[in-house]
Amino acid sequence: MSRAIVFPGQGSQAVGMGRELAEAFPAARYVFEEVDEALKQNLSRLMWEGPESELTLTENAQPALMAVSMAVIRVLEQQGNWKLAEHAAFVAGHSLGEYSALAAAGAFTLGDAARLLKTRGQAMQKAVPVGQGAMAALLGVELDQARAIAAEAAEGEICEAANDNAPGQVVVSGSKAAVERAIAVAAGRGFKRAVLLPVSAPFHCALMQPAADAMAEALAQVPLKEPAAPVVANVTAAAVREPEEIRRLLVAQVTGTVRWRECVLYMKDHGVDELVEAGAGKVLAGLAKRIDKAIVASSLQTPADIEAFLKN
Repeated sequence: MSRAIVFPGQGSQAVGMGRELAEAFPAARYVFEEVDEALKQNLSRLMWEGPESELTLTENAQPALMAVSMAVIRVLEQQGNWKLAEHAAFVAGHSLGEYSALAAAGAFTLGDAARLLKTRGQAMQKAVPVGQGAMAALLGVELDQARAIAAEAAEGEICEAANDNAPGQVVVSGSKAAVERAIAVAAGRGFKRAVLLPVSAPFHCALMQPAADAMAEALAQVPLKEPAAPVVANVTAAAVREPEEIRRLLVAQVTGTVRWRECVLYMKDHGVDELVEAGAGKVLAGLAKRIDKAIVASSLQTPADIEAFLKN
């Protein structure tokens, strides 16, 4: 059985995440302490005690989700003498999860990943004033159809396919009025449902260009090593190992489509039949089953999950 380790993106955060790991394993506790120190912020307390409204802020949710994912990886390494390079054919992550994947594979240090995600979250939030952008999930719609709907709805504004998550689940992003038009266009074409998402900015579209510029500057200043396992990049849905190419793709990812469905299919086409989600929530494990029912998908987020995984 060939395995890929995948890492969740924004939306998987919840107050209390990672606390059980920190209480059970010193290795997890050290991860949260290191992230707090890197950010000069008591992020772990916010993760465990809330308030939820503050944890949900993009600049907090992004490094927090990465910290939980890295806590899982460090516990696997410490408890099971587990090495990612020996047990994972690929790593991949959904949007910010790509940074978690790179940190897990040793391309970034934990501190650099935390600081980069803090910068990324702040830059994405600042790129578009609150209320001017929106995102909507189009259900029952495939990627080509979503692109056609977005193009029709744009009317000179920005409206683009942002996330291709699974068959029949594509998210569009852009100017608020254009996204609202896309919902109307989808309804007019008989698609079953389109809903505005409760997000604070229109991620993964051209409106994020100021954030992409900020990340190009931030990434240029951070050492990046070749990852221990190939990373399947969001924007190309193909494996990459070369550090400068990874850097370029992380910048492109800010405005580009997250091609998650294709990422999973790429890994399957290259022999992967087991997908393990490391970190908060079970979103990616759920999507994997929708993308291809033959893939065995599981999630690791509690001490019990990790202990069961290490016994297999």
